[in-house]
Amino acid sequence: MKDIYFDNSATTRICPEALAVYNEVSTTHFGNPSSRHRLGNEAAEILKSAEKEVLAALGAREGKIIFTSGGTESNNLAIFGRALAKERFRRGGKLLTTAGEHASVSTPLALLQSLGFQRAEISTLGGVFDLKMLEREADKSTVLLSMMAVNNETGAVYDALTASEILREKSPDGVLHIDATQSFMKIPFTPKSLGADMITVSSHKIEGPKGVGALWVSSALLKNKGIVPLAVGGGQQDGLRSGTENVPAIAAFGEACRVYRERMKERGKTVSSLRNYLIGKCQEELGASVSLLLPPSAVSHILNMEIVGLKSETVLNDLSGRGIYVSSGSACSTHKRDISPALLAYGKRESEADSSIRVSLSYHNTKEEIDCFVAALSQIIATRCKKK
Repeated sequence: MKDIYFDNSATTRICPEALAVYNEVSTTHFGNPSSRHRLGNEAAEILKSAEKEVLAALGAREGKIIFTSGGTESNNLAIFGRALAKERFRRGGKLLTTAGEHASVSTPLALLQSLGFQRAEISTLGGVFDLKMLEREADKSTVLLSMMAVNNETGAVYDALTASEILREKSPDGVLHIDATQSFMKIPFTPKSLGADMITVSSHKIEGPKGVGALWVSSALLKNKGIVPLAVGGGQQDGLRSGTENVPAIAAFGEACRVYRERMKERGKTVSSLRNYLIGKCQEELGASVSLLLPPSAVSHILNMEIVGLKSETVLNDLSGRGIYVSSGSACSTHKRDISPALLAYGKRESEADSSIRVSLSYHNTKEEIDCFVAALSQIIATRCKKK
């Protein structure tokens, strides 16, 4: 049987166009973009072209793209770079985030808290960002709110724009960083529509290569020197991220952005139709054996479900043995035994969270694959529950 890949939130297969660009740049335009000769100049132009593609994909009319090694580095740069930007921030500056954030946000914030920063988590109970709690927590000492636009495990869409408005009203130093790793090219947005000062995006979530991502930073924040670099040395990327740029991967990322932007609307309709079909099949054929997580506002490509009475690890292994691939949470922490903070923050009990799997769809998937998945899940539930 052909493999069925339902783990597209973890990573996607690189598209042919991006792979072709990667190979061409690696072999033909391999110069160091800092070198002052023809090959170096070619590489520098390729970087500029890729930046334009990422800016266009973000719908950004201003600001700068800082290319990084991926979403984790971009998040770290946004958080540490902002927190350490001003001397006064280091004397009890307040950092806000959501409950159930990705570890690349929650871990840096916890480290900064240990160094003397204040830290607070805003509730996301039921998949809703608690704006009233944000109003209570945000104050004059707040220097950063770092939050997902879309939760990577529940698929819940948060109201970033209203959060931005509250933040700016409460704090003159308040800056909004959006981790758009799961929303980029999946739902339409721009920096303006999010009210964002910084936005994290990742290549391998949109059929680009792994190991490359970007942080968009607004012109106003740059002008105010509101972010400082973490990697220093050669002064590349205007001194904001030193180190020789990964030109082939960046070029391929830009190409993936171009391709996805041209086909985003069509692909979105396909995925939305597949999600509705998957929900219907689960409700019709699995009934009370599966509890679907359906946030009030959700993206189409993520569906989290609890397999009642079975551990997620058991279900994952059984599905994998059948050539069907899903996940039990964030791919970055999938080998840890901890219960998902995102699901607990949503309001799930530990036992429910420990029985949950994430299905993440792509326009490559089909209704026939969903039929096979639901049939396999039905067999696994019947076999495993019978043994009990």
